[in-house]
Amino acid sequence: MNISFNWLKQFIDIPVSAEETSQLLTDIGLEVDGLERIESIKGGLQGLVIGEVLKKEKHPDADRLSVTEVNVGNEVVQIVCGASNVAAGQKVVVATDGTTIYPTSGEPFKIKKSKIRGVESNGMICAEDEIGLGTNHDGIMVLDAAAQVGTLAKNYFNMEEDYRFEIGLTPNRADAMSHLGVARDLLSVMKHKKIVSQNATLNTKHQTLNTKHQSSINISVEVANQEACPRYCGITIENVEVKESPDWLKNKLRSIGASPINNVVDVTNYVLHELGQPLHAFDLDKITSGKVVVKTCADNTYFVTLDGQERKLSSSDLMICNGDEPMCIAGVFGGLHSGVSAMTKNIFLESAYFNPTFVRKTAKRHGLNTDASFQFERGIDPNITVDALKRAALLITEVAGGNITGEVVDIYPTPIENFKIDFRLSQLKKLSGITISEQDVSNILTSLEINITAKEDGMWQLEVPAYRVDVQREIDVIEDIIRIYGLNEVPLPEKVNASLSFADKPSKTEIENIIADTLVANGFSEAMSNSLTTSKHTELKGHAFKSEHNVGILNPLSSDLDVLRQTILFNALEAVAHNQNRKVEDVKLFEFGNVYAKYAEKYVETQQLCIVLSGNRHIERWNTPSKEVSFFTLKGVVELILNKLGINKNSSYKAVEQGGIFSEGLSIEIAKKKVVQLGVVNADLLKAFDVKKDVYYAEFNWDVVFELLSMNKVKYTPVSKYPAVRRDLSLLLDSTTTFEQLQSIARKCDTKILKEIDLFDVYEGKNLEQGKKSYALSFILQDETQTLTDKVIDNVMQKIQLAYEKELGAKLRS
Repeated sequence: MNISFNWLKQFIDIPVSAEETSQLLTDIGLEVDGLERIESIKGGLQGLVIGEVLKKEKHPDADRLSVTEVNVGNEVVQIVCGASNVAAGQKVVVATDGTTIYPTSGEPFKIKKSKIRGVESNGMICAEDEIGLGTNHDGIMVLDAAAQVGTLAKNYFNMEEDYRFEIGLTPNRADAMSHLGVARDLLSVMKHKKIVSQNATLNTKHQTLNTKHQSSINISVEVANQEACPRYCGITIENVEVKESPDWLKNKLRSIGASPINNVVDVTNYVLHELGQPLHAFDLDKITSGKVVVKTCADNTYFVTLDGQERKLSSSDLMICNGDEPMCIAGVFGGLHSGVSAMTKNIFLESAYFNPTFVRKTAKRHGLNTDASFQFERGIDPNITVDALKRAALLITEVAGGNITGEVVDIYPTPIENFKIDFRLSQLKKLSGITISEQDVSNILTSLEINITAKEDGMWQLEVPAYRVDVQREIDVIEDIIRIYGLNEVPLPEKVNASLSFADKPSKTEIENIIADTLVANGFSEAMSNSLTTSKHTELKGHAFKSEHNVGILNPLSSDLDVLRQTILFNALEAVAHNQNRKVEDVKLFEFGNVYAKYAEKYVETQQLCIVLSGNRHIERWNTPSKEVSFFTLKGVVELILNKLGINKNSSYKAVEQGGIFSEGLSIEIAKKKVVQLGVVNADLLKAFDVKKDVYYAEFNWDVVFELLSMNKVKYTPVSKYPAVRRDLSLLLDSTTTFEQLQSIARKCDTKILKEIDLFDVYEGKNLEQGKKSYALSFILQDETQTLTDKVIDNVMQKIQLAYEKELGAKLRS
């Protein structure tokens, strides 16, 4: 947000510099991100003076050049001039030696002493366009004869110098979205710091209209939706002349980076930035029904906005209508056919208070972000609408002529009340840690226009203006007091005490970073997606998430962001589709994030780690042909994480239930807690997100992982000095047998020397019985205390083989 220093001075007398003002604003929470010196004319006419041509002679070697002698106040200089209209006795603008001039078009250049066709020239007599004062280049500027020689050009032309504050306004400070709002805060802190007296006031006055003229066009106003439009005001102005604005108005708008358009629109923009009240001017003659109606229209009603785009309206969009025909999206954007143009003679001027939620949703829905919507979305002052309307109406008659006709229409059936807050001085001291005198607190509150209506036993009853939408609780009042009192004024104690703090072990952040580093080292990229999503996802096929479990948003910005997600899967599929649609088909992503669900009146928030694989394992090269990722690629990544965390012992695998997000997959449990589920995402979901390749997805319950980590005890075991031995078994098994069954049975047979079990070959098909498959297993055996003998090894392997034969009907293959 841009604020003009000179504009602020219209509201308050500021006895400090722009730099000091910048620091004051920053100290009270209106942080100044940039301070820029600006001039109404680029370059500020620096180095230019008013001179008088004393003598003119023809150049000896050039027919079109003249040699002049010019008095510039402190000396007479010789200047070669090419203008045909130069003459002795003229008062002119002179750029002296060393001056940089800024033409209306083109690059700036520096004037230097030089010789032109052999004659010395010590400056330049300037044309209008050569110094940025206009576009005329017919000849040099000839000034009024009364102009004083030696006067600086910037003083002669009343050059306005200003400073522009770029304020990084936080969304809660709706009250400071104008010069009036900033001036109010600035005056408060200057009073507290005794820069100005406690009696200083804002230079504002109530506007009085001359409404003796009768309207020739009868207009009635109706508000059909009071919730969306609690207050609506309007007035008619007839016989205006739409033209270019006067310089003072254009300069004011340019000082904050706004572009002038025409005098009527410029006035509405001026009042917007001055008082914080958006206004809109309609061409009165185009309101053919004689009625302005504030209402919503039917879904899919077509409407052409001021930018020429045709838009489909929603039944939730509040519109300003010509009877039934929409003219303007209320608080957001005007219509193409009802706005002010060069042909406009009569206008209907609108000033209203629109519900911030309605405006925010509409602006988001149509992708529109205007100065008006910026103000309305955050909440403006509902009690300034009439004063702002009168201010604008008077300014329009000043710069565009015309007459104000009829009385102000003000529809305000249910006034918005000020906020009532109980405030305790003791709480101020408790939370701030300092003692602020009762008088200082009272002065600060009064300077912020917060009324103290009663005091009793340390409890104050306050009435906060309706425009302070950020001050509705006691803590907000305390923050406001401290803001003006100044955090920099809070004294540091002579002694600073510190206490030891013990971080939780294990540290959640550290563990997440370890796993993230591990995944990145294995070629993954971290994703960060929005926890807000669309409720339409629960309507898709191929999952078990139910709409009744959605956690809805009370005031959603759009239908695409109306609930909190129940799973990260949908975000992951959007990311896969986004990448694959841009020819990035090999996707390896992970994300830490929260998911949410509602069960009856209970809300549940869970942290998850999700892993997504699709495409090829790696880039195809001459010595490493490409190979697509598979379920086992994903399983390997999952087991890598479990091993890294040290919680992989005694894990059990179960097939996931049908009808969920996976067409096939596994669920891993540890200590009877479901830790992770992984599998192939089913085809219905892939189709819904327009994903062309298979997607493999794993979802860790990170809260459960941390429960297991807290129970995990790390034990140091020295590296064994005795060798390990490998033995293999090749078994013929039923095709329904799983590796988990084989692993579990082997573990039961020996818990001392059996260290590892692995599967290195699987075969099904030719030369095997129907319903059978061949498994080749490897077993690593090692004793920590002695070298294994063949007898001990054979004994363990025989136990395992017999167990397989007994429990699974296995047959040993030769």
